[in-house]
Amino acid sequence: MSNTAWENLVKKQLKTEDIYTVLTRENLEGIDVKPFYDTVEKPLVNLPKIEESTHLVARYHESLEEDVFAFILDHNVENLEQKTIFVNNVDLAGHISPKEEDQYFSLIDVFDEKEAVINDQLVKELLAKEFKRNICIDISLHQNAGAAIYQQLGIALAKTKELIEVYGSEILNKLIFRIAVGGNYFFEIAKLRAFKMVFNQLSKEYNLDEIPYIFAETSLRNKAISDSENNLIRATLELASAMIGGADAVFSNNYLVDRSTENSEEISFKQQIVLAYESIINVFEDASNGSYYVEDITQQIAGKSWSLFVEIEEAGGYLELLKQGIIQKKIYDHAIEEQKWVEEGKIKLIGVNLYPKLEVKKSVEELYDEKEIKAVRWAEMFE
Repeated sequence: MSNTAWENLVKKQLKTEDIYTVLTRENLEGIDVKPFYDTVEKPLVNLPKIEESTHLVARYHESLEEDVFAFILDHNVENLEQKTIFVNNVDLAGHISPKEEDQYFSLIDVFDEKEAVINDQLVKELLAKEFKRNICIDISLHQNAGAAIYQQLGIALAKTKELIEVYGSEILNKLIFRIAVGGNYFFEIAKLRAFKMVFNQLSKEYNLDEIPYIFAETSLRNKAISDSENNLIRATLELASAMIGGADAVFSNNYLVDRSTENSEEISFKQQIVLAYESIINVFEDASNGSYYVEDITQQIAGKSWSLFVEIEEAGGYLELLKQGIIQKKIYDHAIEEQKWVEEGKIKLIGVNLYPKLEVKKSVEELYDEKEIKAVRWAEMFE
């Protein structure tokens, strides 16, 4: 179809001649989104993932032992053989000695964001372990603190570069990236795809051809205490975008923000089961490949992420800018702008700022600190 034919079809479906007013939407990422797409400039090849099928990860509970194949562990559990284990506790990581048939991954961030240093002793201890992936770079905090998508990915690359400079490029295939997936469905699909592109590009600078291992978890930023059912729906969409985007493992944080029950933990995990076994989206290598829209925003996000990474490196690197407070300020500036959009209703949260149960109780200034990277939920303004 010609461009004019596409345009006429959109006008007919929307029953208006003024389609650009209807379809044009602002976004805080600085991404140019067209009203409709009829082509993409540079079609991408399939972006691979490391695991053949996405691991569906549950928080450990003995009742799940028979049916679940991947657990996130905060404490020691004996005899978890032939399970995939994501270790989430420093002390636990210290004394685990994996058996050959087990698959162990570390989810312990080796960066101390407050002190702006790498925990060298921890890195060396983890590298000595026979884990499938020893070293975690956690950027879930940055998403939950309000960082833009391109900021999250640029920071992930900058943190990777810091590790390479200290431990050499051989550390690249020992990394696992812990990434929080938010509610901007297509942008989050594109985020994971874009990260594969820019990480691969970074590895090529060292004559390697690596792809990142991505552990994706649901965001806390768009969840509310008073709307647990809505949280459940949001988390389901986030899991779907993570699987379609090509995550190697997915984990659903408890949809009850202020508490946890055995039932809520079970339901949180079963979200993944329904998606995987009824939609089968966890087995595709690159399910969104060929979507003009996703392809276009993937490439834009990749470009902006790489540009930020270069900017950070030219200014002295991630840790240096962290010490100067520049990284914190970049995230803060985006986070408060995002929070203002929530307050104004440009970002819609059902039950919070659309059909609200509560009035605004806290100001932006009360929620955020430009000198600290800390998780803030949008709904905290109303709670």
